[in-house]
Amino acid sequence: MRAVFALLSLATVVNSLYFHIAETEKKCFIEEIPDETMVTGNYKVQLYDPNTKGYGDYPNIGMHVEVKDPEDKVILSKLYTAEGRFTFTSNTPGEHVICIYSNSTAWFNGAQLRVHLDIQAGDHAQDYAQIAQKDKLNELQLRIRQLLDQVDQITKEQNYQRYREERFRQTSESTNSRVFYWSIAQIVVLAITGAWQMRHLRGFFEAKKLV
Repeated sequence: MRAVFALLSLATVVNSLYFHIAETEKKCFIEEIPDETMVTGNYKVQLYDPNTKGYGDYPNIGMHVEVKDPEDKVILSKLYTAEGRFTFTSNTPGEHVICIYSNSTAWFNGAQLRVHLDIQAGDHAQDYAQIAQKDKLNELQLRIRQLLDQVDQITKEQNYQRYREERFRQTSESTNSRVFYWSIAQIVVLAITGAWQMRHLRGFFEAKKLV
């Protein structure tokens, strides 16, 4: 069974949640992402224990993560452990589908899993503590780096909004064009039908010598 949840958000928003799935179930999320944007996901999987009526850690569970871009191309497909982090960078703006499912085949008699998922995109996906340590940046330099990244992300979001507006305009124009031609086709059909009816009636009256 595949469930799809739409997370319609800007790229700089953090989506943190948890959900329940069966071992063989796949759940997917739709994330609208501008191009050239890094996305990270932190997750943790827990197994339901009927004895304690709660969820506990089970390190032997593996989770498969698959990501598809708006053109339905797979840009990430990898098997991870019960707790981990995945990262990918968008190449095409639009809706990216992120699917998560376990690698088990009902090992635990169809037990239920709880998945904690935290998706971060844009400048929120950057680990600035690691960047500061790697590039040896002081507090001021790190803050400037953060501001530059935020400005860059805002620019990407604006470009993405323009891209969406352009696609919406094209869709509207295409719809209006189809409605127009459909109306013309209806008028032509009615005119032809009317002409045929008039000719048929004229032939009928002439045959009856009424005219």
